[in-house]
Amino acid sequence: MFFLLSKIGEFFVNPAHVAILLAASGVALLFTRFAKTGRTLAAAGIFALVVMSFSPLAIYLALPLENRFARPAPDSPAPDGIIVLGGAFDENISMARGGVAFNDAAERLTAAVELARRYPKARLLFTGGSAALRGSPYSEAQVAGRFFEQMGVDPARLILEDKSRNTFENAVFSRELAAPKPGERWLLVTSAMHMPRSVGIFRRVEFPAIPYPVAYRTRGYWTDISLHKNAADMLRLTDLATHEWVGLVAYRLSGKTDALFPAP
Repeated sequence: MFFLLSKIGEFFVNPAHVAILLAASGVALLFTRFAKTGRTLAAAGIFALVVMSFSPLAIYLALPLENRFARPAPDSPAPDGIIVLGGAFDENISMARGGVAFNDAAERLTAAVELARRYPKARLLFTGGSAALRGSPYSEAQVAGRFFEQMGVDPARLILEDKSRNTFENAVFSRELAAPKPGERWLLVTSAMHMPRSVGIFRRVEFPAIPYPVAYRTRGYWTDISLHKNAADMLRLTDLATHEWVGLVAYRLSGKTDALFPAP
């Protein structure tokens, strides 16, 4: 039920969707006796779209998330395992085209390959089924297996988890498959913006992995206040950051994380 509600809720908490619906509702009301209300709603929707598209709002939403966790020091002890969260593939396009179709979180995979080469004794666990609301005949893990094979990763050290539909299930199923022993060190590779929620969830299921954030979308400083010309990118960043903030609240209220805003 949580998965179903979260997938439906994603549509309605998307800031761009809310702004567009406000503007569209306002325009529709212009042709009724509620024209005054319509003008207010239309103006509010358009104003919100302009702010999200051309102001640093998205950066201010994303920065606290991306700056929350740093990568471990280069001289840290070698890990026993590396966990890579799904979310970097389009499994349906990949399987239909017979290749590997990445999205804008592809650095999760390139970082995983680099770490696998740096730590040749570490196990590599990829976790990702399908997040499609109606399900899918394919899983991200299938595509990941193909990708890692192409990159020359030894299949003997690879663990593929293909049932999870969200981050909480990523953590639960990863712990079952990894069966971490006391004292083992596992790196957790995911997008920097997604890391706070991921860390909280892994701690909640008693699998305290070491954050290794990748796929940054900001430059990391608050003075980055210039107007941004690419409206589509800024709307996308606003959506992603809002998704994570709402996710932190929802997962905390449902008991799926150990803190509202997990700290290092």
